[in-house]
Amino acid sequence: MSRRDQIRMTPDEVQAYFAEQKVINVASIGPKGRPHLAPLWYYPHEGGVATWTYGSSQKAKNLRRLAEATVLVESGESYEQLCGVSFEATVELIDDTPVVTQMGITLMQRYSGAEPGARPAPELEAFVAGQAPKRVGLIFRPTKLTSWDHRKLAGVY
Repeated sequence: MSRRDQIRMTPDEVQAYFAEQKVINVASIGPKGRPHLAPLWYYPHEGGVATWTYGSSQKAKNLRRLAEATVLVESGESYEQLCGVSFEATVELIDDTPVVTQMGITLMQRYSGAEPGARPAPELEAFVAGQAPKRVGLIFRPTKLTSWDHRKLAGVY
């Protein structure tokens, strides 16, 4: 078995990794054809990830022009700890304010440590409802995925 095969994550491992990490790096194509890279908070969604951003942001403008991106989630401080998932994705942009509001609530709950699906505090709902009209939801659906988990090598290279 090749080293590549040894470090590849299973689909379940990829989903567990998405659930434990906190930041994605999203590469979209800017107006001059160059990559535009931006970090974002996210939550796992339907085999990929979802997030929101300001509708006026460069990444939103780029994704409206070309609804495709490359997404990277990675961790590890040394070679034997390196883990990550990189995937090419189609991107669905959501402009429906009630849906964007729910996406924002899901994000805020995840990063505040709230139980998924728990009833949000009224203050959180009010804050997100005020932000949602300025935001666009982004759903990244993987079309090609590569993963690695060097911890599977158990220190043997």
